[in-house]
Amino acid sequence: MFKDKLRLFILENFLFTEDQSELEDDDSFMEKEIIDSTGILEVIEYLEEECGIKIEDEEMIPDNLDSINKVINFVNQKQKN
Repeated sequence: MFKDKLRLFILENFLFTEDQSELEDDDSFMEKEIIDSTGILEVIEYLEEECGIKIEDEEMIPDNLDSINKVINFVNQKQKN
């Protein structure tokens, strides 16, 4: 399941752990200081490679990319279009 792969990517690359309890699906990456503005570019690159999507500049907003659930919903919408 992609959600599990995404969670592991965030945990390993930004929290430097594999402890699943460190990150809830609705935790805000910005508010919890998990990912900064530079880190979000890494997430975008990961999503584009893993999911075969292109994320436009205007789509790089917190509503799309600020939690695991938001990312999953965004990717699902991109893949439908």
